[in-house]
Amino acid sequence: NEYKKILKYRKKIKFIYQNIPLGTGDAVLKTSRLIKDKHFLLILPDDLIIKKNCSKEMIKIHSKFNSSVMASMNVKKKDVTRWGIFSLSKKINTSTHYINNVIEKPSIKEAPSNKAVIGRYILPKKIFSILRNQKAGRGGEIHITDAIQKLIENKEKFIAYSFTGKYLDCGTMNGYINSSKEISKL
Repeated sequence: NEYKKILKYRKKIKFIYQNIPLGTGDAVLKTSRLIKDKHFLLILPDDLIIKKNCSKEMIKIHSKFNSSVMASMNVKKKDVTRWGIFSLSKKINTSTHYINNVIEKPSIKEAPSNKAVIGRYILPKKIFSILRNQKAGRGGEIHITDAIQKLIENKEKFIAYSFTGKYLDCGTMNGYINSSKEISKL
């Protein structure tokens, strides 16, 4: 039974509600009183990565480089408007690069690349102070990407990790249906 497998984590899992959807940054800010360590792992539920433990690999990268980390993948240029898109500054190895800027859901013209941030982050606790003072961005939301950009401008190191698992997009109805079919095969 799957429920019994996760029972051992019941003291570690807390539910925080975002009653009004004001963006990912706002949702993250609501967790600030629960975060005790200098860095924390953020997993967005509409971006699933299966067949390889992306979070585990990101934790290894964070430990090795003492840096914030974001999961990434290449997307079609026509789809850059759906994600945070970043540009690279320096290659570390074939799957990791330093990031020098990130933009939330840019237009195709504004996009610095086709490299997208995909729902997994290891972020520094200091992001909360930026989120507390951040003005709403595009669409009236508090975007985590805008706070990350501010951290990059303040010399926080961010690494993009090109994960090797299979990505399932649950952010659209078709994506959700296709992801459900894929998961049912596991």
